Amino acid sequence: MASFVIERVIRAAPERVYAASLDPQLHVRTMARYGETMETGPAGGFFTEGSTVTWRARHFGIPFRLTSIVFELDPPRRFCDRQIAGPFAQFHHEHEFEEHPDGTLMRDTVTLRSPFGPIGSLVDRLFMRAYLRRLIDERGAILAAEVERA
Repeated sequence: MASFVIERVIRAAPERVYAASLDPQLHVRTMARYGETMETGPAGGFFTEGSTVTWRARHFGIPFRLTSIVFELDPPRRFCDRQIAGPFAQFHHEHEFEEHPDGTLMRDTVTLRSPFGPIGSLVDRLFMRAYLRRLIDERGAILAAEVERA
């Protein structure tokens, strides 16, 4: 298993950052560089407990499709999502939001395991963890900019 943690301070209240993080349209905007689109999305336009979503994106020049479920919502402190179908053997993303003197400390904890046993473990160590860390960090930066601008 590979994992990483990214922390970012956002100049906005935890409630705003939490709500923005559950907005599928904002997610699409934060992932525009990867051509990510929402194939199927949540009813009502926002993620709620048990919402599922199917994303399409292109990484390493290869088209991918990933379906995830949102769970363990604890507004405005925490929620998780995990892959239920897609390219990973396992993918879990925990989103945490804590009050901070400058606004909100947003913490992303990602745990993943690529398929194909030992080969997947090697892929994770050699580049997948670093690639996804950059992707999640970039997504966080765009989310922060949008929330702070609003």
